[in-house]
Amino acid sequence: MTNNNGQLNKRVWIGLILFMFMGSMAANMESAYLSVFLNNTVFEQGSMGSKITLTDAVNLRTSLAAIIGGITAFVMGTLSEKLKNRKAFISVGYIVWGIVAIFLGLARKEIIAKLFRYNDSAEIITVTVVTIIGIALIMAFLRATSNDTVFNAWITDVTTPKTTTLVEAIYTVMGFVATGIIMAAISEAQHTPLLYNIFVVMLGIFAIIVGVAGFFVIDNPKKFENKDEDKVKTSYWADLFYGFRPKVIKENIKLYLMLLAACAFNSSFQTFYPYLFIYVSSVVVPANEGLELNIGGIAVIGIMAITIAVETILILIKVGKQKKAYSFIPSIVCFVVGLLILSVTKNIYLIVIGLAPALVGYIIIMVQFGATVRDNIPQDKVGLFQGVRTIFQVLIPMVVGPTLGNIAAKNSTVTYMENGAEKVLPTEAMFLYAAIVAAFIFIPILAFLKKDKEKALKAMSE
Repeated sequence: MTNNNGQLNKRVWIGLILFMFMGSMAANMESAYLSVFLNNTVFEQGSMGSKITLTDAVNLRTSLAAIIGGITAFVMGTLSEKLKNRKAFISVGYIVWGIVAIFLGLARKEIIAKLFRYNDSAEIITVTVVTIIGIALIMAFLRATSNDTVFNAWITDVTTPKTTTLVEAIYTVMGFVATGIIMAAISEAQHTPLLYNIFVVMLGIFAIIVGVAGFFVIDNPKKFENKDEDKVKTSYWADLFYGFRPKVIKENIKLYLMLLAACAFNSSFQTFYPYLFIYVSSVVVPANEGLELNIGGIAVIGIMAITIAVETILILIKVGKQKKAYSFIPSIVCFVVGLLILSVTKNIYLIVIGLAPALVGYIIIMVQFGATVRDNIPQDKVGLFQGVRTIFQVLIPMVVGPTLGNIAAKNSTVTYMENGAEKVLPTEAMFLYAAIVAAFIFIPILAFLKKDKEKALKAMSE
């Protein structure tokens, strides 16, 4: 999978890029897109007497998906290690995910009302929300298996310290590409709600194609061919809880410190991300309707912000190549500052300015967290650590973050009306909550830096 210089071959790159893109599309669809899907196809006229509000539905789906994802990663990571077959888990998982996505695309309020023979608007909304969340949770299980667990384990299998930073950078870029496509799909569907469903069906078909391609571009790691490993067999249950043993935590303390930092960062991000597109379309855009927008001025500010962001990112990545952790401190500061700016304004000009430092921090933190976590996972135990990684990076953040975002929305004194009905919508306060959570990243990062320094000094003395 690598050449003599430790670089990845073309086939591995094809597999990485193809499944990074599909994974990013699936993650964005299940979180941000599904939130807008609910807003514009189920709650387009408010709750209509239903006890479930929009932010309740988003919070419930995100939290339950995180719990399922965490348990799935915990179980399936160990299982893929035991069965020694990454390829099947990745490919079959995406094929089935695509099939379920097609069913989600067919889950329209009108169809569900006829299917269950409901006439009351509140009952129709409640049943539709429950149906959509149920389908989304099946998709969460499949994505957690194929992408979050096994594909991420495969990335760790095939990369080396020379390639992890580049691979993580590309993974982050794929996330932005996927977000751009999702935003374009949302924009196109604003005035034709049926397009929301059509896009989900199309994405499901694409996932099936990618899953089939996986059988040809994904190879199981060579370590699975090592027959000597079969001589030392441990039970599935012993391996399942391997990452929680005190001895293992002590031996890999740098990994767990980085996972704690990632937990704080992802909790911060999930505080606003599931609600972000709803916030932009239903709060920011209406708030700027009476403002005489200068498109040229916005473009200039945007170009300047992007230029500064790109230059800063390149500098910090260059610093991080030698000492990944040392690019974290300025990146965390950038992220928090950006969130604080976003928390005090709905003005489009200030939002563009606030996005620059937030994006700089986000990109560097994502790249360096991913690379540093991979570099500190024992290569012979990759699958056994996927459950632990997912609990810290997915389960806890996706329960804590959306809950805080929902609290921010419900504590707002601002009332929003849409089509004559009162709605609970996300507010800029969610960015303040996110900034406060992000500040906690410093605690494990500083401890990590201390351990890193101690290790370097010890190596020099020897």
